[in-house]
Amino acid sequence: MPALIKNFLLLFLLIPAIVLAKGPVSITSPDKNINFKLSTDKAGLFYSITYKKFLLADNSRLNISFKQGGIFNNNLTLSPAKTAKLTEDYELITGKASKVHSECNRIILPVTEQSGAKRRLNIEVRVFNDGVAFRYVLPAQNNLQSVDITDEVNTFNFKQDPKVTALILPNYTSSHEGVYTKTTLSKLQADTLMDMPVLFEFTNGIHIAVTEAALHDYAGMYLIKHNNVIETRLSPLPGQPDIKVKAKLPHQSPWRVMMISDRIGALIESNILTNLAEPNKIKDVSWIKPGTTTFPWWNGNVVPDTINAPGNNYVTNMYYVDFCARNNITYHSVVEYGLHEWYVNDGAGFQPGPNADPSRAVPGLDMQQLCDSAAKRGVGIRVWVHFYALYPKLEQTFAQYEKWGIKGLMCDFMDRDDQQMVNMQEEVLACAAKHKLHIQFHGAYKPTGNNRTWPNELTREGTLNYENDKWGNRVTPDNDIDIPFTRLLAGATDYHLGGFRAATPQNFRTQYTRPMVQGTRCHMLGMYVVLESALGMVCDYPDAYTGQPGFEFLKEVPTTWDETRVLDAKASEYIAIARRKGSNWYIGAITNHSSRKLNTTLDFLGDETYMAEIYSDAPDADKDANHLVKEVKQVNKQTTLNMLLAPGGGQVVHLYPLRR
Repeated sequence: MPALIKNFLLLFLLIPAIVLAKGPVSITSPDKNINFKLSTDKAGLFYSITYKKFLLADNSRLNISFKQGGIFNNNLTLSPAKTAKLTEDYELITGKASKVHSECNRIILPVTEQSGAKRRLNIEVRVFNDGVAFRYVLPAQNNLQSVDITDEVNTFNFKQDPKVTALILPNYTSSHEGVYTKTTLSKLQADTLMDMPVLFEFTNGIHIAVTEAALHDYAGMYLIKHNNVIETRLSPLPGQPDIKVKAKLPHQSPWRVMMISDRIGALIESNILTNLAEPNKIKDVSWIKPGTTTFPWWNGNVVPDTINAPGNNYVTNMYYVDFCARNNITYHSVVEYGLHEWYVNDGAGFQPGPNADPSRAVPGLDMQQLCDSAAKRGVGIRVWVHFYALYPKLEQTFAQYEKWGIKGLMCDFMDRDDQQMVNMQEEVLACAAKHKLHIQFHGAYKPTGNNRTWPNELTREGTLNYENDKWGNRVTPDNDIDIPFTRLLAGATDYHLGGFRAATPQNFRTQYTRPMVQGTRCHMLGMYVVLESALGMVCDYPDAYTGQPGFEFLKEVPTTWDETRVLDAKASEYIAIARRKGSNWYIGAITNHSSRKLNTTLDFLGDETYMAEIYSDAPDADKDANHLVKEVKQVNKQTTLNMLLAPGGGQVVHLYPLRR
């Protein structure tokens, strides 16, 4: 063969690694079901997405704008694109799976302006079997050392008129708690902020959830409907509404993620957010201990009348510590008593005063004595702290916590996700890791897969949850069933689980001490499996659990998982989910206000015979929501469970191998 022809063939074989970008650039998922196509025109960059050849979004824009030179769309040209197939195997300490295999096709497309400032950026796209992600990568360039990003107005020009399930927010300052709006895209209120993830359901059964991953040194993102198209907006910096991100180059945006499947359960099973997150930054993770925890604030700090001088003191806290030791509960949370924090504070209503000091306990509470006594009983002590009391004294406070032997803390009342707050939260996590402390964020924005990067974050709130039962009735089974299909898609959520005074809507009443919860007790038990949280609350008072059916399940249910499978689900109506820990499986099912019968096969089990402990709604649970029935029987992979769920009901099953 002539050398010229041989060299030509060699060049031809190398071309797949470089996609010439004169026309549209296309990239597909490994299973070929998802296709992402990127193009340019006079208005800039735009893309389309198909799933199984069905057009989901067309002529959707990628728009990022800067104070230095305005929107990035000045006569753009695409350089040759670099493509690659990426595979990775990694482990998670917390999450829906302990071992994850990630596989995607990636393209990096350099884009340059041919006029104006002639700025450069790269568009990086990754297409997985369960979704698409893209981000902006801003390289260092001679005439631009830093940028002020004024916004990202990316668009999602969805076809048809999909159903929308979204949390509408009044502004960017938010605890991210509320009741979800359910409508269609055409009827969705225009120009109002939507928290992410947002779920879109198409008429042919395809689902898309839009959210973001790997949020670092950047502003949180929201969605709005503007001019009948879904667009993105970034959270502004405090006092600088026109500036969203200040960045030194090189810099990059978080990933803009579309989780896609025609099976809604695949979105819940997906690990796409942790696939996109940075690897673990903590070298020694041996001290990170997921588990369950008390939270006496929720129940009103109830203690028996026999307790001598209840309050912010050793005796009251040891009452809860002893309860934990008897019942396999990992942590006791020291929060407050009599509406005053456990730490020194001269502010009111839990807000920090000028002399607030979370490194000093109130008089009468010897924190060293409490931590030492709890440790002897195998129980860890954790605390609640207001973010704005903690942050000014971060290192000092965490050093003191490590000295005392505190294991972690709830950090509360951030209520922001601008770039400054995002960076401060990461600073808290890094400092906490240095002092071997776990973190639980409350009053916080959604997760973005960073439980992989900072596994000492065990959970975060950002969800309307059972704490609201102390003062209102908005948290219903209908609200509960929205969470798996929206907020849970982003990751762990703390929901204040464990209330053991279940009530029907007719019997429910609000009370600050000993609150009630709506839905059946089996619904509450099911939430421990349906939701993801590495720090499950057992938030009622000890005597509320004594001798009560179902409490034995709370003693044994894990808070992290090796495997997750959604057995049956319909958005806003019901879900049945199976999670594995070691050789044990746990199934949780919940429904909305409607009663329901689910037939669930156990074909995911191995060849062994299993014992099944089944907790079901009692026949009269529609009248007395605390009634349940427990059954124990042998099952195998041929077994079908017939689940009968009461209105607002649920069921849980613990499956363990019957070893002969």
